[in-house]
Amino acid sequence: MQYELRYQVIEPRRQTYQNVADRLGDQPASRYLEGTLDVEPRENFHYRPTWARDRELYDPRYTALRLTDPYDFLDPRQYYYTPYVTNRANAHEEFGKTIGYLEKRDLLSRLPRQWHHLVAEVVVPLRHFESGAQLVSVAGARFAYGTSIEQCCTYAAFDRIGNAQMLSRLGLAQGSGTADILRTAKNAWLEAAHLQPLRRLVEEVMALGDWAEALLAVDAVDKLVYPLLYAGLDEAALLGGAGAYSLVAQHFTTWYADQRKWLDALRAAWTRDPDHGTANQEVLERIGQTWGARAAEAVAPIEAIVRELEGQAA
Repeated sequence: MQYELRYQVIEPRRQTYQNVADRLGDQPASRYLEGTLDVEPRENFHYRPTWARDRELYDPRYTALRLTDPYDFLDPRQYYYTPYVTNRANAHEEFGKTIGYLEKRDLLSRLPRQWHHLVAEVVVPLRHFESGAQLVSVAGARFAYGTSIEQCCTYAAFDRIGNAQMLSRLGLAQGSGTADILRTAKNAWLEAAHLQPLRRLVEEVMALGDWAEALLAVDAVDKLVYPLLYAGLDEAALLGGAGAYSLVAQHFTTWYADQRKWLDALRAAWTRDPDHGTANQEVLERIGQTWGARAAEAVAPIEAIVRELEGQAA
């Protein structure tokens, strides 16, 4: 007796979850959309926050920047847990390979004197700036309204502590595996004159009650620090005998380009909102004027060191 195997296709009764179907119709959706749209609870809370009894646990009023529908903003990178973790694991593995290459050939300890000073006294101490930025991102993850925004803040918080760890690894590699350079970096963050304006700004930003304003204030610093210290010094490093620094800087330049994608998209969503767009634009202009000026003032001493280094390289 012969038997014939046949495939039987069972059509699903629905193509996606109800929360996605309510917005997009009953059609196949990406994992990102299924894990994002309308996931955050909006009703049936058991209690209000004891520190803010006029707010709900998830409340759009934790910031002056509002969206009529928070899911008008979607992460252009389409990150949910799996692709985010995979992407960042690969990035940190590549950074580890770079550090291993530099350690094996003892390239960091042989940097020219002025470049060694830049790494030890300016770049590595910025791990404390990244740590402060992480706390600001954590506040965004807690108080942002809408899963699509909260996800991006959460991933940014992990990124920031990852950046701090990479800077620490850079310091350890430069110091031949000892923690002396990290202690020097901490003392520089606490006491060095060229870092005190930035340290003060970070501490003030951490105390802001508006999570979005704090996030944009940190971004105002990023817009100056990352192009200045990483992408901006690439050519000078290659010409000044500090190719090892160029290899490290490329990793931070790549991360900053990725960070810009979701922040710029969120700013655009705030601006084009049909109900709050005008008010949001006014708030964004105020934040830009206030924290843009503060950021420029805080980064100015660092920029002076960089310009002097570029002059020496030239």
